Amino acid sequence: MLNTSSTPALEFKSSTFFSPILILFTNNIAAIEQTLHEKINLAPEFFKDSPVIVDLRELNKQNLELNLSNIIDLLRRIGFFPVGIRGGNEHQNQQARALFIPIDTVRDLGSSIVIGEPTKQEPVQQTSIQPEIKPPKEPVKPVAIPPVPAAATLVTHPIRSGQRIYASGDLIILSQVSAGAEIMAEGNIHVYNTLRGRALAGVHGNTAARIFCFDLQAELISIAGDYKTSEDINKQTYKNPVQIYLQDHALIIKEIA
Repeated sequence: MLNTSSTPALEFKSSTFFSPILILFTNNIAAIEQTLHEKINLAPEFFKDSPVIVDLRELNKQNLELNLSNIIDLLRRIGFFPVGIRGGNEHQNQQARALFIPIDTVRDLGSSIVIGEPTKQEPVQQTSIQPEIKPPKEPVKPVAIPPVPAAATLVTHPIRSGQRIYASGDLIILSQVSAGAEIMAEGNIHVYNTLRGRALAGVHGNTAARIFCFDLQAELISIAGDYKTSEDINKQTYKNPVQIYLQDHALIIKEIA
């Protein structure tokens, strides 16, 4: 039956989603599978049913051949959902199209998008009129424009298992984060309650991001891709108010006095 109400059937909205990027340095499928299992065993809930983008740039720099269907089959078999590739050559891109895998080429290769035909230059007509000679202008000094920080996202309700919260700036949560929940922010994360789920700050590579929480019982904490699981979290800081920051690619968990 057709929808005759005034409510539209659908709409498109732009949004931002977090997805791990799998960077391949070898075309050895057995070695890739073994390493993936080792990573998954460290944080099984973090990788469970996770989308993933396959980055082929390092592989192609070494001129290493890869049958893309083999790596896609492997990822699906162990529980990932491949949602794209980037940095592939023409043959790999053709394989991706055959597998209905999206290809990220525009942002990754730094190419520009041109809409419409390029403007043709009109031929310069010769003239006998002498151009007016103007005094040289003073060079215009560039003015630095400070970046505009993204607004903080405030959440006052509990984050339950299975829920995901993403913030383009800082993320402030006043209630507890349950086990199985996931909170992500491009900036800092503040949890003024118990943190039992997964918290990922600086997800776009901001190594200065920090995580603050009143009661650390997290399954996983991560800053700019470096992470620790519950097994790695220092028991001395467990269930205590802490701040977490990155130092030389190592997560430092420091109790807040």
